[in-house]
Formats: sequence, C-alpha cells, structure tokens
Amino acid sequence: MPTNEIPLGTQVVVDAGALGQLLAALHRRGYQIIGPTIRDSAVVYDSIESTEDLPAGWTAEHGAGLYRLLKRDDQALFGYVIGPGSWKQFLHPPEVALSSASREDGAFRILPGDAPPASPRAFLGVRACELAAIARQDRILLEDRYVDSIYRQRRENAFLIAVHCTDSAPTCFCASMETGPKAESGFDIALAEIVEPDRHVFLAEAGTARGGEVLAEVEHTRSNAETRAKVQRAVAQASSKQSRRIDTAGLREALYDAFDSPRWEKVAARCLACANCTMVCPTCFCITVEDSGDVSGHRADRRRKWDSCFSQTFSYIHGGSVRLSAKSRYRQWLTHKLAAWIDQFGAPGCVGCGRCITWCPVGIDITEETAALRGQEPPAAAQQGANHGDASAR
Repeated sequence: MPTNEIPLGTQVVVDAGALGQLLAALHRRGYQIIGPTIRDSAVVYDSIESTEDLPAGWTAEHGAGLYRLLKRDDQALFGYVIGPGSWKQFLHPPEVALSSASREDGAFRILPGDAPPASPRAFLGVRACELAAIARQDRILLEDRYVDSIYRQRRENAFLIAVHCTDSAPTCFCASMETGPKAESGFDIALAEIVEPDRHVFLAEAGTARGGEVLAEVEHTRSNAETRAKVQRAVAQASSKQSRRIDTAGLREALYDAFDSPRWEKVAARCLACANCTMVCPTCFCITVEDSGDVSGHRADRRRKWDSCFSQTFSYIHGGSVRLSAKSRYRQWLTHKLAAWIDQFGAPGCVGCGRCITWCPVGIDITEETAALRGQEPPAAAQQGANHGDASAR
C-alpha cells in the first residue's frame, strides 16, 4: 500500500491498471505529461492525458531504411523500442523565436522571444539510451563554459520516468556503447514491464526523492526475488539479442587515422546528404540563427533552428563552404560523433539507439561504416540489411 515516500533504490510492483494513478499524481503536481502514442503510422512522443493514449498492443519493425508499425499479441503499453522522435525536441526545440523588433508610430521596440513552457513536463517512457543522450546534452548545453538558457529552462523542471528495454530492435546497439538496455541512473522513476498470460505489472524503482514521493501515491506491493529475476533475465536477453555493435576500443584513434580512407568515397556515393540522421539523432545539437523581415520594413524576427553538418551552408565562411562534397560532410559527422566528441566532451556522441540506421532513406549503417573504416568485418545484421537499405526506405 502507498506510504509517504518510497526510499531511493526501492523496487515495488505496480499493477498495470494502477498506472493511471501515476499519471494522476503527476497531474496534481502541475506536470504536463509527454509520452508515447500512435500518430502518422509511428510511435511518437506527444502530450498524453491518460493510459488510453499509450500504444497498447503495438510494436514496430526496424531495419536499415525500414520502419513500420506491427500489432503485438499482447497489450503491452511499452512494447515498442523507439520511434523517429527523441526527447531532444522538447528540451532542445527544433525552432524557437529568439527576439523580434517592430517599428510602430515612430517608436522602435524589441520584443522577447518564445517563453519557456508554462508547466513543468514529465517524460514517460524514456529508454536507457535516451537517458544517456540527455546526459550528453546536459554536458554540452549546461555544464560547458556557456550555458544554453533555452535548454536550461526546459531541462531543470523535467521529471523523467524511464522504461527498461526488455526487447531490442535489429538496429539497436546500445549494449556495445554501454548505454543500455537497462536504465542505471538519471531517472526519477524507472519501470520494467512484465506481461504474462495471467499478469500485467510493472517493477517500479524510485530514483530520486521526488520520484519516491510520486510513486508512493500509486497502489503497489512489495517486490520479490522472482519478479526482480524476471526483469533481469528479460533485460539480459534484450542485450544478447543485439546483433549490431560498435567496437569502441581505440575507435577515436582509428577514425582519425582513417581520414584518407577510400571508404568515405564509397559511402558518399550512397549518401543523399539529406540530414535525416542528424535530425533523428538524440544528441546532435547544431543550430543556426535566421533573421527575417517583412517587406514594409516594420518588423524583423530572429529565430533559432536546428542545423546539420550535412548542409552545405553549415560550414560556410567568407568566400564559400569548407565542405563541398558529401564525402567531406559524412566524414565530418561520423568522425565528430565517435572521435572528436571524446576530445571535447569526454564521451562519444552516439548512444546506440540506431535511429540513424532506421531513418536513413538509403539504409546507411553506422555500425557497418565504422567496422569498414577499421578494416573489420561488419556486424552480421549490417551485412544482411545493406542490400535492403540500398533500395528505399519504407
């Protein structure tokens, strides 16, 4: 039964039917809840009001350049892995107004940009790789010399409810990046879903004091060794199921040494420089600032938008772009992500979520390319998916 607070690290069992109490406890505290739901034939993150909005009974097929929804044979609420969107869109928004200027009746006024969200936000269904991605962005946007105030306003009040992965998609490789499939830290509450013929429950853990307070308001029972062991086995199975991987040992040095590798030309022959990989990546943080004005000259707006190193104008300096070819832009992206990030921020910029593989229109596979640049055999899954991905994304 509920108590005043669930102690940190304590695991309890919550019936699936009581999950709505968790959402109600968050609503009482003024949180806007954002979680997984079905829209546009995909699992996306959006505002949800109740458990009825969750993708019960749905999963998705993933492959190189392949994503499609599939029905499950049960009613798991978190039986998918990830979709195209990440939590980055809420913490580091794709577009935000910085300021405006207007001229009216002879007066000139500077107007403020977009205000931060009116309510704090609770993120429901954050996977381990996504927690790692949020931690990477914290390091860059909060903990470096210059703090991104837009990110800080959205991050400081975020309540994170993690869900351990008990299954993996063919494109997942978080185990090799040591970022999953189990959420180890960075959450307020962590959930592990157990779906059996006669039982549908969650093993819930309090990760912070405020998480313990919320969890205490949800009907629960004590966990036992059998339930905890089932979760451990499921997480271990999800890890062992991953056939894609990146060998991180000496990877930074290997990529720097591969600067003149002919492999860059081979991948560039396929790459469309469309920037899909950077748009779906949960850690990419590059931005640009655009100014615009109306034809009357009475108003001007300044907006910040996501940008990508795959854009030719991204590397523009006086006189032209530094990286004119798709080869140079792909090399910049991959080398920065897996090598220069380590120099700058102490960890690679990849968390093994596999989104860049799934959402690449031609199925370019970062695990395959990394192995090829090191002179290694690509993972078996990458070999099998290469020909499929060359055709088209579905």
